[in-house]
Amino acid sequence: MTALSILELGRVRQGGDRRMALDEARALARHAEGWGYQRFWVAEHHNMPTVTTAATSLVIQHIAAGTTTIRVGAGGIMLPNHAPYVIAEQFGTLATLFPGRIDLGLGRAPGTDQMTLRALRRDPANADRFPQDVLELQAFLGPVQPNQRIEAVPGSGTNVPLWILGSSLFGAQLAAELGLPYGFASHFAPQALDMAIAIYRERFKPSDQLAKPYVLVGMNVIAAENDDEARRLATTQQMSFANIFRGTRSLSQPPIDDIDSYWSPQEKMQASQMLACSVIGSPETVRRGLKDMIERTNADELMIVSDIFDPQKRLRSFEIIAEANG
Repeated sequence: MTALSILELGRVRQGGDRRMALDEARALARHAEGWGYQRFWVAEHHNMPTVTTAATSLVIQHIAAGTTTIRVGAGGIMLPNHAPYVIAEQFGTLATLFPGRIDLGLGRAPGTDQMTLRALRRDPANADRFPQDVLELQAFLGPVQPNQRIEAVPGSGTNVPLWILGSSLFGAQLAAELGLPYGFASHFAPQALDMAIAIYRERFKPSDQLAKPYVLVGMNVIAAENDDEARRLATTQQMSFANIFRGTRSLSQPPIDDIDSYWSPQEKMQASQMLACSVIGSPETVRRGLKDMIERTNADELMIVSDIFDPQKRLRSFEIIAEANG
């Protein structure tokens, strides 16, 4: 049985609020723990009114405090936005509070627009230093070396597991070179999935953290009691993608009966390309879809996004997914 995990954005829905979104994320993590999910990650995005996970380490603390065994982490921290030393302090603190339960996935995208990047006081050229920053962060989380004058406290000696996340061949090559687990963002950028995984596995060099390649694959799954209901629930995510193309910043919307009445043919084509790694349907449809993805990628783990408006139906979706994987 392939491990399943959850990627959470803390989506704010119409009729709800930001605190509600954060508490619903924690409630989902608590249920996921009982359903056997491996880990629960939150993603760093800025200046998005519908996403509440910008202060990623704080959201992780909120979720970890409401659970007991599930691994909680970043999927991911956009490292060019931060000094590695500060991230070492933050995640070292989390690892001290919740030992053995914290993951740190790292990406090199800004997770926002250029104007917000300036508000973060970050230089776009920081992305070019991503490999060096990963190594610096890893060193701060490792044991203190002789004559080391700068120590992350807490942080040093915690050896928080690092992951490289991405949607291009660059991340695959870096993860392989550093001997780190690799997560591919196929839930929204699936084009290079197969090639990236192949390169990662071919070039992988064992490290102190990882002896052999470990691949995590992102996937959208909308599960319901039957295919028709699932297709209707999926319109919430489809409308969100259409709104992104339009530059519209709106909250998560209730599902609608006919998505073609909402988006244009061009928006449908764009969204379909980005959401190609998706399964929408009944328990049996989901079971087949998970099986197909595992056979295609030989993934060690699937990280599931289930973007559903109604929190109870979202819980049921994740429950069905767990059952289908069994």
